[in-house]
Amino acid sequence: MSDITDGSQRAVSLTDVTPGHWTLDPAQSTVNIENKSIWGLVNVKGVFTKVVGEGEVLAGGSAHGTLTIDVASLDTKHAKRDIHLRGTDFFDVDKHPSITFTATSVTANRNGTAEVTGELTVRGTTRPLALTAQASEVSADAVTLTASLSVERTNFGITWNQLGMLKPVTFVTITARFTRQSA
Repeated sequence: MSDITDGSQRAVSLTDVTPGHWTLDPAQSTVNIENKSIWGLVNVKGVFTKVVGEGEVLAGGSAHGTLTIDVASLDTKHAKRDIHLRGTDFFDVDKHPSITFTATSVTANRNGTAEVTGELTVRGTTRPLALTAQASEVSADAVTLTASLSVERTNFGITWNQLGMLKPVTFVTITARFTRQSA
């Protein structure tokens, strides 16, 4: 692991990540979604306002952990749409109240990124997921990772698409800030 430079030319060193237990800071973390609707003419954006997580960094620098999203916390700034998204056509929050990503392996690269592999569970369906996260803040007590990915909804049983209005892919942007827990 080595130093990287962010947009302000400030060095960010992944070697500063201290082994131990880490907890997601929900006030400094976001999970945003975006999907093209109305035949690609409108971008529907939303944010999940309740996210929790934890992880462990091992002595060799690898890590693993879990992010859990409260699906009912989805806010697209349109109440009627939010109710529909929480219903059986989409997330079915009564039966599946959370989305979970379990990172089984997080390995830092020399360029300030981390390769993350694990499993994503949506609506009771679990699929493997691999992504690259960018480190923007790294210290002995805090690390912030950002990742963007695309998810095909039908892979998780979300097939509602009246008149073909929705594009099949949802774009997800995650900013996750973890703080180290004292022993």
